[in-house]
Amino acid sequence: MDNTRKLHPSTIAVRTQTERTNQMEHSTPVFLTSSFAFESAEAMRAAFADETDDNIYSRYSNPTVDEFAHKIALLEKCEAGFATASGMAAIFSSFMALLKTGDHLLCCRSMFGGTNTVVTKFLPRFGIEYTLVGAADIDNWEAHIKPNTKMLFLETPTNPQLEIIDLKKAGAIAQKHGLIFNVDNCFATPFLQTPADFGADLVIHSATKWIDGQGRVLGGAVAGRKELVHDIYLFCRNSGPALSPFNAWVLSKSLETLGVRIQRHSENALTVAKHFENHPRLEWLKYPFLPSHPQYDIAQKQMLAGGGIVCFEIKGGLESGRRFMDNLQILSLTPNLGDSRSIASHPASTTHSKLSEEERQKVGITPGLIRISVGLEHVDDIIYDIEQALEKA
Repeated sequence: MDNTRKLHPSTIAVRTQTERTNQMEHSTPVFLTSSFAFESAEAMRAAFADETDDNIYSRYSNPTVDEFAHKIALLEKCEAGFATASGMAAIFSSFMALLKTGDHLLCCRSMFGGTNTVVTKFLPRFGIEYTLVGAADIDNWEAHIKPNTKMLFLETPTNPQLEIIDLKKAGAIAQKHGLIFNVDNCFATPFLQTPADFGADLVIHSATKWIDGQGRVLGGAVAGRKELVHDIYLFCRNSGPALSPFNAWVLSKSLETLGVRIQRHSENALTVAKHFENHPRLEWLKYPFLPSHPQYDIAQKQMLAGGGIVCFEIKGGLESGRRFMDNLQILSLTPNLGDSRSIASHPASTTHSKLSEEERQKVGITPGLIRISVGLEHVDDIIYDIEQALEKA
């Protein structure tokens, strides 16, 4: 293969794999082992002294896990990658490895419920301060930067409100003040946007979602600057959120089809969004690639497509939302997303239920908010199911 030629991300995802063994397998194997053997005491000593890159223990490194992490790094245009047991493990590790007592985290208010809990409930126990800023208020973010601010963290599109944050502006703020720019890219995936192009130092994924794509396994990943990823690796090596080799194998194989799948998810989601945008049973509907979206222009500039999530508010609030969910016939009721099967969830009672009512209101989690993860079924069937459930809501 011509190593000087720049490969398309789809080719990278398909062709990047562990070096073949002497068995000459075509599909990469899974290395299901807890530890690795050495030919001599000296080789073992050198490995533990970090004088070689030899594998020691699968909590430290494993060829199958390394393959997955390397693929993520390449797709995200980053220097290095590391994989974890879940997306939340990746997020938490990025905080704990790089922040210390007395540091300050500037964080977008709109974020996944688990991330919110870590930032607001657990980081303060370690003496790490935080300030939450509004996604739409990016021009005023600099006013909240303190002398001890060390990191800027955000997700875009946000979960579940689908707010789009201008990565170019956010990256410029982080660079100006010497902050670690940490971006959760779960909703977009590296096939729709690459935050490193806008100055991101770290890119986080819950691989459980679109990367797996079929609701099978848990996994997380961090890509970014080599020295930062190494610090995260050292934290995880000693604290233990290791990704299992089998899960890594599933996720690495899943990356081979991610480009095709996320294109179809996005096409289906845009069709669903256009169909229901002005539905009489809805207060509003949001999708990044609809011109009615408040940050449509930003989404057009930094994303290749709008992704697979559509959210809307049902008229009638909580009770109408419950009736809608209970009358779905095809869509699944589950807190996951990014599956081949379409999913409906009610954030106020699931992913963001640990927040107080006041906290939910601040981040736009209204009682009737419904998040649809648009799957790979025929789009006419997805539309039919949502339509009939809305009629009964």
